[in-house]
Amino acid sequence: MSGIAKRTISLPAEQAGYIDALVAKGAYASASEVVRAGLRALQERDAAVEHWLRKEVAPTYDAMRKDPSRAVPTDRVRQNLRTHHAKRLKAGRGV
Repeated sequence: MSGIAKRTISLPAEQAGYIDALVAKGAYASASEVVRAGLRALQERDAAVEHWLRKEVAPTYDAMRKDPSRAVPTDRVRQNLRTHHAKRLKAGRGV
């Protein structure tokens, strides 16, 4: 790894203990590796959310702005949800 930048951080005891436990059981060689893995996971999640927003949410929003008649009225959505929920309860499948 080139360009390592050192940081000092403070963590709640529970999080520090979790890091220590991961290192102790051999899942990671050091606390730094645990933090790097956590940051990579956070970056991947943020990238996935950004992709979803750009590729799915924004185009849907643009399409709705262009043709508002595509929208389903909230009253109909609520009724459909109630009907669906009642059928699941009747079938014994719960929520």
